[in-house]
Amino acid sequence: MIDHDEPKPAFGEWLMAQKDRSDLVGQLAAGAVVDRRFPRNGNPEAVRKHLSAMQAEGDMFAGVDDAESDWLSA
Repeated sequence: MIDHDEPKPAFGEWLMAQKDRSDLVGQLAAGAVVDRRFPRNGNPEAVRKHLSAMQAEGDMFAGVDDAESDWLSA
């Protein structure tokens, strides 16, 4: 069976597209858009490592968890 679905975008790309959301994922995405070193082609773990290196607040890690769940179900 041939799958004609579009390939899933990288997590980082998908996350940045969520910048207009009004939840924690949207806050995380808005920050990612203006962060030149954000791992745009990265997976959720790459984003967590980046946030850790940036000494982000704990809420942002919860935002990654929420975003990862949404991304996997998209």
